[in-house]
Amino acid sequence: MHTIWKGSISFGLVNIPIKLHAATEDKDISLRSLHKVCHTPIKYEKVCPVCETELKPEDIVKGYEVAKGKFVVLEDHELEELKKQTEEKAVEIIDFIQLSDIDPIYFNKSYYMSPNEGGAKAYTLLRKALLESEKAGLAKIVMRSKEQLAVIRVYNHTLLMETIHYPDEVRNAEEVPNVPVKDNITKKELDTALLLIDQLTTPFEPEKYEDEYRNRLMELIESKRTGEDLVTPTTKEPRGNVTDLMAALQASIDRTKPKTATPKRKRAAAKKKA
Repeated sequence: MHTIWKGSISFGLVNIPIKLHAATEDKDISLRSLHKVCHTPIKYEKVCPVCETELKPEDIVKGYEVAKGKFVVLEDHELEELKKQTEEKAVEIIDFIQLSDIDPIYFNKSYYMSPNEGGAKAYTLLRKALLESEKAGLAKIVMRSKEQLAVIRVYNHTLLMETIHYPDEVRNAEEVPNVPVKDNITKKELDTALLLIDQLTTPFEPEKYEDEYRNRLMELIESKRTGEDLVTPTTKEPRGNVTDLMAALQASIDRTKPKTATPKRKRAAAKKKA
């Protein structure tokens, strides 16, 4: 597994040399943009619209727009100096917390952590301490010129670091438009919705879910590559014109209802009708 970062974890006086490895990977299918006439891949060149010249990397500087059309220019050496001042190649655990206290909206990207040379025993100690205490470590780390918050926990016998957003990076949910404030749901509607949830509840087995679009796209690419005939996929049954919330819920239940209802379910249904 490719190492993307080397450093150490520190908590108290304990220091653990570690390596980071990406825990997830993006499996999106990459498509190139081609010229329709000759099928040549298109180049994306950096051109100054005023000078009308193509720019080389040394011709480009970073800038922060403080007002419309007004920029503060930041030189590369200034950014490098700032990076050196903050980057110590250490993951410093600053607190220990309950993982359940963090809403999933804060989670960003996951990394596996492996012990570097001489760090196996301390790595094992931290792993066991986290398991025994049922806690997670809240840490700070500088990666890619950005200081990030991170959570360190145990996943499948391996230390896992998940970077998390700062509070000011999470947008205010109260600013989402058209969210209903009043609750005008009837008890019958709620009971029917809960029954539907009960029928659809199942243990989470991630291996049974697949990216259907990606699979179909690869089939299309393969059929074109090998010259096979294309097939038309089977279309889903059209949904009924359901305009009532109660009818929509009942229709969903009917679709998921087992062929033979259990006596318990029959009695519950009889009570609801009564």
